[in-house]
Amino acid sequence: MPFEDAHAAIRSDLVRQGERVQSLLLSAVEAWFDLDEDKANAAVLADDEIDRIDVEIERASVPLLAMGETDHASIRSILTVVKLNNELERIADCGVNIAEIVLHHRDDLDRAPDPAFRVMANSVVGMTRDAVRSFADLNEGLAGQVLAFDDTVDRFRNEILLSAEQKVAASEMPVRYAFRLRSTVAQLERVADHSTNIAEQVIYLRTGKTVRHLPDGWTSPTDPA
Repeated sequence: MPFEDAHAAIRSDLVRQGERVQSLLLSAVEAWFDLDEDKANAAVLADDEIDRIDVEIERASVPLLAMGETDHASIRSILTVVKLNNELERIADCGVNIAEIVLHHRDDLDRAPDPAFRVMANSVVGMTRDAVRSFADLNEGLAGQVLAFDDTVDRFRNEILLSAEQKVAASEMPVRYAFRLRSTVAQLERVADHSTNIAEQVIYLRTGKTVRHLPDGWTSPTDPA
């Protein structure tokens, strides 16, 4: 199979993998919101297929590197597939961890989620969706929007955790609930980080340039040092 055809096939597989991961993450988050064990179980079960495809994509990438392509854009495209495949698998793992909190600690969650937590969770799901879409469409502008939202998610995290600490201290929130909330927020933060990693790779794929996250925000794409 010519390089172009093989590369197109593996890109298509990776986009579909991204859609699977989005679905898993959404099921996990909705399971938390609704205390829905069926959705939590669906998220956990979906991970087996994602793990299987993860291995298939990685194995399919190796022959592409052996085809002797010397064009920098072609080489970048293969390396990007491998990296994005890994990021997606890790997002799925975070989704499973959230689902398992629902399955194993449902009684600790028997209260309405904090509104800020809902917004953060939905925002992170949106970041993953847009990161995958930016790769599917090779849209560095959309990738940049994913990066720009990362600091907003961090602010949500800080607000949620500070509020939980204050409510526990005032005996307004059970300690067990606060603990599960903190664990879930940590998983969502990791998903946001993986989504920004995908966005960085899309920018690199399209431009050959890199971005960095500094205390005052993301840099503009620059040539690698």
